[in-house]
Amino acid sequence: MSGGSHTASAAAPTPLRILVAHPGAEMYGSDRVLLDSVLGFLSAGHRVVATIPERGALSEALESAGADVRVKPAFVLRKRLLKPRGWGELLRTGWGGMRSMLYLMRTVRPDVVYVSTITLPLASLLPRLFRVPVALHVHEGEAGASTLMKKLLYAPASAARRILINSAFSLDVMGSTYPRLRSRTIIVPNAVPGPASPTPPRPALDDVVRLLYLGRLSPRKGPDLIVDALPLLEERGITATLDLVGSVFEGYEDYEAALREAIDRIGGDERVVLHGFQSEVWTFLERADILIVPSRLDEPFGNTAVEGVLAERPVVVTDTSGLREATAGIRTAVRIRPGSAAAIADGIVDIVTGWDTVRAEVADARALADKRHAPSAYRRRVADLVTEIVS
Repeated sequence: MSGGSHTASAAAPTPLRILVAHPGAEMYGSDRVLLDSVLGFLSAGHRVVATIPERGALSEALESAGADVRVKPAFVLRKRLLKPRGWGELLRTGWGGMRSMLYLMRTVRPDVVYVSTITLPLASLLPRLFRVPVALHVHEGEAGASTLMKKLLYAPASAARRILINSAFSLDVMGSTYPRLRSRTIIVPNAVPGPASPTPPRPALDDVVRLLYLGRLSPRKGPDLIVDALPLLEERGITATLDLVGSVFEGYEDYEAALREAIDRIGGDERVVLHGFQSEVWTFLERADILIVPSRLDEPFGNTAVEGVLAERPVVVTDTSGLREATAGIRTAVRIRPGSAAAIADGIVDIVTGWDTVRAEVADARALADKRHAPSAYRRRVADLVTEIVS
Protein backbone atom coordinates (compact mmCIF):
# COMPACT_ATOMS: atom_id res chain seq x y z
CA MET A 1 0.00 0.00 0.00
CA SER A 2 1.45 3.40 -0.85
CA GLY A 3 0.81 6.97 -1.75
CA GLY A 4 2.34 6.33 -5.19
CA SER A 5 3.25 3.54 -7.55
CA HIS A 6 6.23 1.29 -6.95
CA THR A 7 7.82 -1.58 -8.77
CA ALA A 8 10.19 -3.78 -6.76
CA SER A 9 13.71 -3.90 -8.10
CA ALA A 10 16.74 -6.04 -7.49
CA ALA A 11 19.36 -4.95 -5.02
CA ALA A 12 21.95 -2.48 -6.27
CA PRO A 13 24.61 -4.26 -8.36
CA THR A 14 27.48 -2.60 -6.50
CA PRO A 15 27.81 -1.67 -2.81
CA LEU A 16 26.74 1.86 -1.97
CA ARG A 17 27.90 4.29 0.69
CA ILE A 18 24.82 5.16 2.75
CA LEU A 19 24.90 8.02 5.23
CA VAL A 20 22.27 7.44 7.91
CA ALA A 21 21.16 10.36 10.13
CA HIS A 22 19.17 9.80 13.34
CA PRO A 23 18.34 12.24 16.17
CA GLY A 24 19.11 10.13 19.26
CA ALA A 25 20.88 7.13 20.76
CA GLU A 26 18.23 5.45 22.89
CA MET A 27 16.27 2.31 22.07
CA TYR A 28 12.63 3.33 21.88
CA GLY A 29 10.30 2.87 18.89
CA SER A 30 11.91 4.87 16.08
CA ASP A 31 15.39 3.97 17.35
CA ARG A 32 14.67 0.26 17.02
CA VAL A 33 13.18 0.77 13.56
CA LEU A 34 16.31 2.69 12.53
CA LEU A 35 18.46 -0.23 13.67
CA ASP A 36 16.44 -2.61 11.49
CA SER A 37 16.86 -0.27 8.52
CA VAL A 38 20.62 -0.28 8.98
CA LEU A 39 20.65 -4.06 9.32
CA GLY A 40 18.82 -4.18 6.00
CA PHE A 41 21.43 -1.99 4.30
CA LEU A 42 24.29 -4.03 5.73
CA SER A 43 22.68 -7.33 4.77
CA ALA A 44 22.41 -6.07 1.19
CA GLY A 45 26.17 -5.48 1.17
CA HIS A 46 26.24 -1.69 1.51
CA ARG A 47 28.55 0.40 3.67
CA VAL A 48 26.74 2.38 6.36
CA VAL A 49 28.00 5.49 8.13
CA ALA A 50 25.54 6.47 10.85
CA THR A 51 25.60 9.90 12.45
CA ILE A 52 23.92 10.46 15.82
CA PRO A 53 24.37 13.32 18.32
CA GLU A 54 25.41 11.22 21.33
CA ARG A 55 26.45 7.77 22.44
CA GLY A 56 24.00 5.33 23.96
CA ALA A 57 22.37 1.95 23.55
CA LEU A 58 21.66 2.60 19.86
CA SER A 59 25.26 3.51 18.99
CA GLU A 60 26.44 0.28 20.62
CA ALA A 61 23.91 -1.76 18.65
CA LEU A 62 24.83 -0.04 15.38
CA GLU A 63 28.53 -0.68 15.90
CA SER A 64 27.88 -4.31 16.80
CA ALA A 65 25.95 -4.69 13.56
CA GLY A 66 28.89 -3.36 11.52
CA ALA A 67 27.99 0.29 10.96
CA ASP A 68 30.56 3.08 11.17
CA VAL A 69 29.11 5.37 13.85
CA ARG A 70 30.05 9.07 13.87
CA VAL A 71 28.94 11.02 16.94
CA LYS A 72 28.47 14.58 15.69
CA PRO A 73 26.40 17.60 16.76
CA ALA A 74 23.01 17.65 15.06
CA PHE A 75 20.24 20.16 14.63
CA VAL A 76 17.23 18.33 16.05
CA LEU A 77 14.07 20.36 15.54
CA ARG A 78 12.15 20.32 18.81
CA LYS A 79 8.93 22.24 19.29
CA ARG A 80 10.43 24.21 22.16
CA LEU A 81 12.99 25.73 19.77
CA LEU A 82 10.22 27.47 17.82
CA LYS A 83 9.22 29.53 20.86
CA PRO A 84 11.05 32.83 21.55
CA ARG A 85 12.92 31.46 24.58
CA GLY A 86 14.26 28.64 22.42
CA TRP A 87 15.59 30.78 19.59
CA GLY A 88 19.08 31.00 21.08
CA GLU A 89 19.38 27.21 21.25
CA LEU A 90 17.88 26.97 17.75
CA LEU A 91 20.58 29.21 16.28
CA ARG A 92 23.38 27.53 18.22
CA THR A 93 22.41 23.96 17.41
CA GLY A 94 21.45 24.91 13.86
CA TRP A 95 24.94 26.28 13.18
CA GLY A 96 26.63 23.26 14.77
CA GLY A 97 24.36 20.83 12.95
CA MET A 98 24.99 22.50 9.59
CA ARG A 99 28.75 22.33 10.02
CA SER A 100 28.59 18.67 11.02
CA MET A 101 26.37 17.69 8.11
CA LEU A 102 28.52 19.51 5.57
CA TYR A 103 31.63 17.85 6.99
CA LEU A 104 30.02 14.40 6.74
CA MET A 105 28.90 14.99 3.18
CA ARG A 106 32.44 15.99 2.16
CA THR A 107 34.24 13.20 4.00
CA VAL A 108 31.84 10.27 3.64
CA ARG A 109 30.86 11.17 0.05
CA PRO A 110 27.66 9.11 0.28
CA ASP A 111 25.74 7.76 -2.68
CA VAL A 112 22.47 8.24 -0.79
CA VAL A 113 21.40 9.77 2.53
CA TYR A 114 18.79 8.05 4.70
CA VAL A 115 17.22 10.43 7.22
CA SER A 116 15.28 8.96 10.13
CA THR A 117 12.39 11.20 11.33
CA ILE A 118 11.36 14.72 10.29
CA THR A 119 13.26 16.28 13.20
CA LEU A 120 16.53 16.50 11.20
CA PRO A 121 15.69 19.13 8.56
CA LEU A 122 19.30 19.91 7.64
CA ALA A 123 20.03 16.25 6.94
CA SER A 124 17.26 16.33 4.32
CA LEU A 125 18.14 19.72 2.82
CA LEU A 126 21.94 19.93 2.67
CA PRO A 127 22.58 16.81 0.54
CA ARG A 128 20.94 18.67 -2.35
CA LEU A 129 24.00 20.92 -2.47
CA PHE A 130 26.00 17.80 -3.33
CA ARG A 131 23.34 16.38 -5.68
CA VAL A 132 22.97 13.33 -3.45
CA PRO A 133 19.48 11.78 -3.25
CA VAL A 134 17.70 11.62 0.10
CA ALA A 135 15.33 9.01 1.43
CA LEU A 136 13.35 10.34 4.40
CA HIS A 137 11.71 7.92 6.83
CA VAL A 138 8.80 9.62 8.60
CA HIS A 139 7.81 8.21 11.99
CA GLU A 140 5.68 11.15 13.13
CA GLY A 141 2.00 11.91 12.79
CA GLU A 142 1.51 15.32 14.37
CA ALA A 143 -2.23 15.62 13.82
CA GLY A 144 -2.74 17.83 16.88
CA ALA A 145 -0.14 20.40 15.86
CA SER A 146 -1.18 23.76 14.43
CA THR A 147 -1.22 24.25 10.68
CA LEU A 148 1.86 26.49 10.89
CA MET A 149 3.74 23.96 13.02
CA LYS A 150 2.95 21.13 10.61
CA LYS A 151 4.09 23.21 7.65
CA LEU A 152 7.40 23.88 9.40
CA LEU A 153 7.91 20.26 10.46
CA TYR A 154 7.10 18.69 7.10
CA ALA A 155 8.62 21.32 4.79
CA PRO A 156 12.08 19.62 4.58
CA ALA A 157 10.38 16.46 3.27
CA SER A 158 10.08 18.28 -0.07
CA ALA A 159 13.84 17.78 -0.49
CA ALA A 160 13.56 13.99 -0.33
CA ARG A 161 13.43 11.96 -3.50
CA ARG A 162 11.57 9.19 -1.69
CA ILE A 163 9.62 9.20 1.57
CA LEU A 164 8.97 6.11 3.63
CA ILE A 165 6.24 6.40 6.26
CA ASN A 166 5.05 4.09 8.99
CA SER A 167 1.24 4.21 8.70
CA ALA A 168 -1.73 5.47 6.72
CA PHE A 169 -2.50 7.80 9.61
CA SER A 170 0.93 9.44 9.38
CA LEU A 171 0.55 9.73 5.60
CA ASP A 172 -2.82 11.46 5.99
CA VAL A 173 -1.33 14.00 8.39
CA MET A 174 1.62 14.79 6.14
CA GLY A 175 -0.47 14.62 2.95
CA SER A 176 -3.05 17.04 4.31
CA THR A 177 -0.23 19.50 4.96
CA TYR A 178 1.63 19.04 1.64
CA PRO A 179 -0.55 17.04 -0.80
CA ARG A 180 2.23 16.87 -3.42
CA LEU A 181 4.31 14.68 -1.09
CA ARG A 182 1.87 11.77 -1.42
CA SER A 183 3.15 10.79 -4.86
CA ARG A 184 6.66 10.07 -3.59
CA THR A 185 5.60 8.37 -0.34
CA ILE A 186 5.37 4.66 0.38
CA ILE A 187 3.87 3.13 3.52
CA VAL A 188 6.24 0.64 5.15
CA PRO A 189 4.87 -0.88 8.38
CA ASN A 190 7.47 -0.91 11.13
CA ALA A 191 9.60 -3.94 11.79
CA VAL A 192 8.75 -5.29 15.23
CA PRO A 193 10.77 -8.29 16.36
CA GLY A 194 9.20 -10.64 18.87
CA PRO A 195 10.50 -13.29 21.26
CA ALA A 196 11.58 -16.56 19.68
CA SER A 197 9.41 -18.65 22.01
CA PRO A 198 6.84 -16.60 23.92
CA THR A 199 5.62 -17.90 27.24
CA PRO A 200 1.86 -18.63 27.13
CA PRO A 201 -0.41 -16.60 29.41
CA ARG A 202 -1.11 -17.99 32.88
CA PRO A 203 -3.87 -20.61 32.97
CA ALA A 204 -5.92 -18.56 35.42
CA LEU A 205 -5.92 -15.12 37.01
CA ASP A 206 -6.95 -16.23 40.46
CA ASP A 207 -4.73 -13.89 42.45
CA VAL A 208 -3.12 -10.57 41.52
CA VAL A 209 -3.38 -9.33 37.93
CA ARG A 210 0.01 -8.16 36.64
CA LEU A 211 -0.19 -5.01 34.51
CA LEU A 212 2.64 -3.60 32.41
CA TYR A 213 3.41 -0.27 30.76
CA LEU A 214 6.31 0.09 28.29
CA GLY A 215 7.43 3.43 26.90
CA ARG A 216 8.20 7.03 27.63
CA LEU A 217 6.99 8.48 30.91
CA SER A 218 5.13 11.52 29.63
CA PRO A 219 1.67 13.12 29.82
CA ARG A 220 1.13 12.23 26.15
CA LYS A 221 1.75 8.53 26.77
CA GLY A 222 -0.50 8.51 29.86
CA PRO A 223 1.03 6.03 32.33
CA ASP A 224 -0.50 8.10 35.16
CA LEU A 225 -3.92 6.96 33.93
CA ILE A 226 -3.03 3.35 34.74
CA VAL A 227 -2.03 4.39 38.26
CA ASP A 228 -5.42 6.10 38.62
CA ALA A 229 -7.15 2.94 37.36
CA LEU A 230 -5.76 0.73 40.16
CA PRO A 231 -8.22 1.94 42.87
CA LEU A 232 -11.08 1.58 40.36
CA LEU A 233 -10.10 -2.05 39.84
CA GLU A 234 -10.02 -2.59 43.61
CA GLU A 235 -13.61 -1.34 43.79
CA ARG A 236 -14.53 -4.06 41.28
CA GLY A 237 -12.78 -6.80 43.20
CA ILE A 238 -9.56 -6.96 41.14
CA THR A 239 -6.18 -6.48 42.79
CA ALA A 240 -3.45 -5.51 40.35
CA THR A 241 0.23 -4.67 40.31
CA LEU A 242 1.83 -2.34 37.78
CA ASP A 243 5.33 -2.33 36.31
CA LEU A 244 6.29 0.94 34.60
CA VAL A 245 9.21 0.41 32.23
CA GLY A 246 10.55 3.60 30.67
CA SER A 247 12.09 6.98 31.38
CA VAL A 248 11.30 10.64 30.79
CA PHE A 249 12.56 12.96 28.07
CA GLU A 250 14.99 15.59 29.30
CA GLY A 251 12.85 18.44 30.60
CA TYR A 252 9.98 16.20 31.76
CA GLU A 253 11.39 15.43 35.21
CA ASP A 254 8.40 17.21 36.81
CA TYR A 255 6.11 14.65 35.24
CA GLU A 256 8.01 11.77 36.81
CA ALA A 257 7.84 13.53 40.18
CA ALA A 258 4.06 13.95 39.77
CA LEU A 259 3.76 10.30 38.78
CA ARG A 260 5.56 9.23 41.94
CA GLU A 261 3.24 11.46 44.00
CA ALA A 262 0.21 9.82 42.36
CA ILE A 263 1.61 6.41 43.29
CA ASP A 264 2.08 7.55 46.88
CA ARG A 265 -1.49 8.88 47.04
CA ILE A 266 -2.96 5.47 46.29
CA GLY A 267 -0.55 3.75 48.64
CA GLY A 268 0.98 1.95 45.70
CA ASP A 269 4.57 1.64 46.85
CA GLU A 270 4.34 -2.13 46.99
CA ARG A 271 2.13 -2.56 43.91
CA VAL A 272 3.67 -0.06 41.48
CA VAL A 273 7.33 -0.31 40.46
CA LEU A 274 9.22 2.13 38.23
CA HIS A 275 12.00 0.26 36.47
CA GLY A 276 13.42 3.07 34.33
CA PHE A 277 14.55 2.47 30.78
CA GLN A 278 15.26 -1.17 29.91
CA SER A 279 16.70 -2.20 26.55
CA GLU A 280 15.31 -5.74 26.92
CA VAL A 281 11.53 -5.84 27.43
CA TRP A 282 10.64 -9.49 26.90
CA THR A 283 11.35 -10.47 30.50
CA PHE A 284 8.80 -7.89 31.66
CA LEU A 285 6.24 -9.07 29.11
CA GLU A 286 6.78 -12.67 30.16
CA ARG A 287 5.94 -11.77 33.77
CA ALA A 288 2.95 -9.61 32.80
CA ASP A 289 -0.66 -10.64 32.26
CA ILE A 290 -1.87 -7.53 30.40
CA LEU A 291 -0.03 -4.74 28.56
CA ILE A 292 -1.56 -1.25 28.71
CA VAL A 293 -0.97 1.36 25.97
CA PRO A 294 -2.93 4.40 27.28
CA SER A 295 -1.81 7.27 25.00
CA ARG A 296 -3.83 10.43 25.47
CA LEU A 297 -2.93 11.84 22.04
CA ASP A 298 -2.58 10.46 18.54
CA GLU A 299 0.29 8.08 17.90
CA PRO A 300 1.79 7.60 14.42
CA PHE A 301 1.94 3.86 15.05
CA GLY A 302 1.94 1.42 17.97
CA ASN A 303 5.15 -0.59 18.19
CA THR A 304 4.62 -1.31 21.87
CA ALA A 305 1.15 -2.73 21.26
CA VAL A 306 2.59 -5.02 18.58
CA GLU A 307 5.32 -6.17 20.98
CA GLY A 308 2.64 -7.18 23.46
CA VAL A 309 0.80 -9.17 20.80
CA LEU A 310 4.04 -10.87 19.70
CA ALA A 311 4.67 -11.84 23.33
CA GLU A 312 1.19 -13.46 23.39
CA ARG A 313 -0.20 -10.96 25.86
CA PRO A 314 -3.57 -9.20 25.60
CA VAL A 315 -3.39 -5.45 25.17
CA VAL A 316 -5.58 -2.59 26.36
CA VAL A 317 -4.97 0.17 23.83
CA THR A 318 -6.34 3.62 23.09
CA ASP A 319 -8.70 3.56 20.11
CA THR A 320 -7.02 6.28 18.04
CA SER A 321 -4.76 6.95 15.05
CA GLY A 322 -1.82 4.62 14.47
CA LEU A 323 -2.71 2.51 17.49
CA ARG A 324 -5.88 1.51 15.69
CA GLU A 325 -3.81 0.43 12.68
CA ALA A 326 -1.34 -1.48 14.83
CA THR A 327 -4.10 -3.57 16.39
CA ALA A 328 -6.37 -3.98 13.36
CA GLY A 329 -7.77 -7.50 13.29
CA ILE A 330 -6.11 -8.40 16.62
CA ARG A 331 -8.80 -10.09 18.68
CA THR A 332 -6.74 -9.95 21.88
CA ALA A 333 -6.59 -6.14 21.82
CA VAL A 334 -9.27 -4.22 23.71
CA ARG A 335 -9.67 -0.65 22.46
CA ILE A 336 -10.72 2.11 24.82
CA ARG A 337 -11.42 5.84 24.63
CA PRO A 338 -8.39 8.03 25.35
CA GLY A 339 -7.72 9.94 28.54
CA SER A 340 -9.85 7.84 30.87
CA ALA A 341 -8.70 5.79 33.86
CA ALA A 342 -12.22 4.34 34.08
CA ALA A 343 -11.99 3.13 30.48
CA ILE A 344 -8.66 1.46 31.25
CA ALA A 345 -10.24 -0.30 34.23
CA ASP A 346 -13.16 -1.41 32.05
CA GLY A 347 -10.78 -2.80 29.44
CA ILE A 348 -8.86 -4.76 32.07
CA VAL A 349 -12.08 -6.16 33.51
CA ASP A 350 -13.15 -7.30 30.03
CA ILE A 351 -9.92 -9.23 29.59
CA VAL A 352 -9.96 -10.73 33.09
CA THR A 353 -13.56 -11.93 32.77
CA GLY A 354 -12.87 -13.41 29.33
CA TRP A 355 -9.48 -14.89 30.18
CA ASP A 356 -10.13 -18.37 28.79
CA THR A 357 -11.12 -16.91 25.41
CA VAL A 358 -8.11 -14.57 25.43
CA ARG A 359 -5.73 -17.46 26.10
CA ALA A 360 -7.20 -19.39 23.17
CA GLU A 361 -6.64 -16.49 20.76
CA VAL A 362 -3.17 -15.17 21.60
CA ALA A 363 -1.31 -17.56 19.28
CA ASP A 364 -3.38 -16.54 16.24
CA ALA A 365 -2.95 -12.88 17.13
CA ARG A 366 0.80 -13.36 17.34
CA ALA A 367 0.92 -15.06 13.93
CA LEU A 368 -0.94 -12.15 12.33
CA ALA A 369 1.36 -9.55 13.90
CA ASP A 370 4.45 -11.53 12.93
CA LYS A 371 3.31 -11.70 9.31
CA ARG A 372 2.80 -7.93 9.18
CA HIS A 373 5.96 -6.87 10.98
CA ALA A 374 8.62 -9.52 10.31
CA PRO A 375 12.02 -7.78 10.52
CA SER A 376 13.52 -9.82 7.66
CA ALA A 377 10.87 -8.65 5.18
CA TYR A 378 11.12 -5.06 6.44
CA ARG A 379 14.90 -4.98 6.05
CA ARG A 380 14.78 -6.22 2.47
CA ARG A 381 12.09 -3.75 1.50
CA VAL A 382 13.72 -0.71 3.04
CA ALA A 383 17.07 -1.57 1.47
CA ASP A 384 15.43 -1.86 -1.95
CA LEU A 385 13.38 1.32 -1.61
CA VAL A 386 16.34 3.42 -0.47
CA THR A 387 19.02 2.14 -2.82
CA GLU A 388 16.90 2.18 -5.99
CA ILE A 389 16.70 6.00 -5.92
CA VAL A 390 20.43 6.19 -6.68
CA SER A 391 20.67 7.04 -10.37
